[in-house]
Amino acid sequence: MQDIIAQIQFSVFLVNKPGVLAQVTGALAKAKVNVVAMTLVDSQEHGVLRLVAEDAQAARETLGRLNLPMTETEVLRLEMSNRPGALADIATLLGENHININYAYCTSGAPGGHTTGIFKVADPKKAEKVLKASGGKHKEAVVRRPADRR
Repeated sequence: MQDIIAQIQFSVFLVNKPGVLAQVTGALAKAKVNVVAMTLVDSQEHGVLRLVAEDAQAARETLGRLNLPMTETEVLRLEMSNRPGALADIATLLGENHININYAYCTSGAPGGHTTGIFKVADPKKAEKVLKASGGKHKEAVVRRPADRR
């Protein structure tokens, strides 16, 4: 079974200089905020740290204290099998249902284990419904909300 969880992703805009990422990740660590997935993209002037945390409220409070520019976005977190084609299956299903994937990033998993995929889609509610209904094709069955959003 794979879980589909609607979660908040934080996009934190960082100055592109040494120590800034350490400041952010250190603050999250000190607050005992577990980061489930993250990606960091850079440009000439700044970097954009996108992250999903187990406890969105604790992450929001911790990041807010750093006084860095930040936005919040709803994303889907999927627990997928770590096998060739798992991501292609999901992308195909969403594409066949006319749901655009704006961007995605995945964690790495152990062989035979699971990996976590973060998907920013054009229509999160429709994507949840499609993935849940896919049953046999993707073994997507459980949709649950994180504790802080129930």
